[in-house]
Amino acid sequence: MKNSLGSGYRFFARWADISYCYAIWIILLILTLVTLSTFYVVNNLGVHTDTTDMLSEEVPFRANHIRYRQSFPQYEDTLLLVLDAPTPEQAHIAAKRFTRYLQDDVTQFPATYYLTGEPFFEQNGLFYKDLSELGRLTDYLAAAQPLIARLAESPTLSTFSSVLTDAVEELRKGRELELEPVLSGISATLDARFTGKSRALSWQALLGGEAQKDTYQELIIVKPKLDYSQIFAAEGPIDAIRTTAQKMGFAPNATEKLRITGEVALAHDELNSAMHGTQDAGLLALIMVAAVLLIAFRSVGAIFTIIVSLLLGLLLTAAFATLAVGYLNLISIAFAVLYIGLGVDFAVHFLLRLEEIRRTDQTTVPEAVYKTGGDMGQSLLICALTTAIGFYAFMPTTYRGVAELGLISGTGMLISFLITITMIPALQKLFPIQIRKSSSSVRLVDKILDLPGRSRKLVYSVTSVAILASIFALPHIKFDYNLLNLNNPSAESVKTFQELLRGTEDSPWHINILVDDFQEIGQIVKQLSTLPEVKRVVSILDMVPEEQEEKGLLIEEMAMILGPISYSPTAFLIPNPHTVAQQRMALDQLRIALSQFVVEQPEHAAAVSARALQESIANLLMQLGKPALENGEAKQQLLLAVNNDLLSLLPGAIERLQLALEAQPFSQEALPASVTDLWYGKDNVYRIAVYPSENINDNDALRRFVRAVQEITPNATGVPVISLEAGEAVVDAFFHAFSLALIGVILTIWIMLRSATATFMVLIPLLIAILLTGASTVVMDLSFNFANIIALPLLLGIGIDSSLHMVYRSRSAGADYENLLHTSTARAIFYSALTTLVGFGSLIFSIHQGTSSMGQLLTIGLLLTLVCVLIILPVLLQSASGKKEISA
Repeated sequence: MKNSLGSGYRFFARWADISYCYAIWIILLILTLVTLSTFYVVNNLGVHTDTTDMLSEEVPFRANHIRYRQSFPQYEDTLLLVLDAPTPEQAHIAAKRFTRYLQDDVTQFPATYYLTGEPFFEQNGLFYKDLSELGRLTDYLAAAQPLIARLAESPTLSTFSSVLTDAVEELRKGRELELEPVLSGISATLDARFTGKSRALSWQALLGGEAQKDTYQELIIVKPKLDYSQIFAAEGPIDAIRTTAQKMGFAPNATEKLRITGEVALAHDELNSAMHGTQDAGLLALIMVAAVLLIAFRSVGAIFTIIVSLLLGLLLTAAFATLAVGYLNLISIAFAVLYIGLGVDFAVHFLLRLEEIRRTDQTTVPEAVYKTGGDMGQSLLICALTTAIGFYAFMPTTYRGVAELGLISGTGMLISFLITITMIPALQKLFPIQIRKSSSSVRLVDKILDLPGRSRKLVYSVTSVAILASIFALPHIKFDYNLLNLNNPSAESVKTFQELLRGTEDSPWHINILVDDFQEIGQIVKQLSTLPEVKRVVSILDMVPEEQEEKGLLIEEMAMILGPISYSPTAFLIPNPHTVAQQRMALDQLRIALSQFVVEQPEHAAAVSARALQESIANLLMQLGKPALENGEAKQQLLLAVNNDLLSLLPGAIERLQLALEAQPFSQEALPASVTDLWYGKDNVYRIAVYPSENINDNDALRRFVRAVQEITPNATGVPVISLEAGEAVVDAFFHAFSLALIGVILTIWIMLRSATATFMVLIPLLIAILLTGASTVVMDLSFNFANIIALPLLLGIGIDSSLHMVYRSRSAGADYENLLHTSTARAIFYSALTTLVGFGSLIFSIHQGTSSMGQLLTIGLLLTLVCVLIILPVLLQSASGKKEISA
């Protein structure tokens, strides 16, 4: 062992000595290499944003999804545009306008799907309603026909008021009329006008006998042209959509507004938040690391040496990533911040040992560099190898995203070692470390490190209790399968998507099933429809409605009831023939009729809505009588605005209804390609869409939904399946990779140290720290996810390094407990852990929630690792060496 250590000592001592002697040439050579590497990185490094693509294509659920993408490519890489408006008519008109713009720009938007606006569905929409609903619509249309007919002749406020007055009089006489939705709708429209917000009356809702909702939505699916030569591949199409929406008046505070979400928008926002979050965290980490180094060394030269070495190693690692992988993913993109946290460690240990040798041995800089290279070279190499093995163990896993991080970070540790052992000795030629007297900060650290040794029994007791509690907590560790929870929660795409998920009727997260045989569709649909976890099942069979003959008769009856009503295109452009006084009189007559009705029949079903409308009209009449509106033109403008609020949407609603009333029964052969292509794929397979009965934004609901559907159709795919299966694949991959990494690290330490006892001592604090970290996630309700699960290999690497430094120094120097904690090794562990802590802790402030949760977990794990290495390990070493407890 001595010969081995002696040869290792001489090798690394000579290495450091050569770097120091030929410092200028070494520095120039490395700077040239780094400059070339930087140009290579800038011109060649890309970014890959699909989290699910980070898993191997050989995994069964990935194979199912790939087949689905090939069969129905129109559903992949899409934007989902959500248009909100106060009425269904306005939402439909706005969606039609925007769809025309998108379809005219096929260069940026090769495919656009506005299913509700498809001519086929506009004409045949009534066939997709059930018989009872069509019967109810027929009754409402029969009751509304006289009103519609009179308004067609004169679409004015006076006519509208007069017709309503007649209808209320009929109610007073005892006639059964369904006026409650009409009265409520008019009242809400008038009240909105008084508050300064326009709210048009929805005739589509009225004719359907429905209470008008506050907001209606229309969805447009857009397949944009993505430019993968840019980091933000969807930036061009998204900017074009936002610019056009602004020009069309679809502003956030406007009556109609447009929001962008969907797969592409979510990926775009996630990449944006991840990059900006990592950039900000990296800058913050660099500043905070520099601050810690200033406290540790109080030397600008030492800080400059470490920062330069850190940046050089980071750039060389980036060059390796570009060469070996070619891109960064949403997990490996965090390697820069992680490298800042880990890359400082080697330099801190080297420089603090160099300072210690110069102070204690009173040697010259060249001699101290030689001795430091010999003392630290082998221990730093072991640390670099064990950390690299910890990362490399993740390369064989099916989780390609972490495998790439493992390759990049593992190699980064080796690069960091080479830079430390080469560049830092060279920089000592220009910035030699200064010999300092024992400072107050050093004495404070020594006092803190002395505390555990004075209470060994307490340390053992607390450790035992913590381990026992952690074992009980481990079964409650959770994994968050929800990919949305990785993104910036304040991003428009995320908020909009979560809103859509709450409406399970058309949840954008649904399961897709591919069926080869048309005859099997009905049986599968029937089985799935019985599941309590399923809201509804849609297939190509639903595109041809049942009971078309019966429905056709009701549609013909509605057409006869409505009659040949038509509105002149200029009906609302002709000046109102009624004076202000005439309009006020008509409104007052309606108010009186409503008042009499409420007094005479207070228990009537329409009494509440009648009373509300009476108050709204009284308020309108009061507004017209205010001094501010003494000007006749101002009164006319107010009445014109009310007229438009109440009647402007009527012609369009009637026109759409008349189109729908021309529908005739049809067969599957009559379905247009724009419809069949959504359900019948390119390779002759059929698609079945299964919608959840719960909001699967919740992990438990997601699991129930997916597992229930998979019991019937194991080949199911879609985001819910991918999220759940990917999460379980990731957990499984990490379990096996972590086990492999641990075995590799144990073997490496044993081979290098040649001692089972020393190997055991190195591992004990690491395993305790990982156990406590897992338990802490339960206590803090912090779930593992696709991003923060990489904390495990990082903690393995960090824990091994710190523990190994302590054990190696104890064995090589024969230091007892007290002397060991007062060495540069203990202080280096403390300060390097502190730099790593602030480096990783900066990730918490990232707007990307995946990166932020990674920072939280790493901070917790690192604090516990520091406790285990600087409190538990020294006590174990003291006990193993047979030393007595230090007296106070």
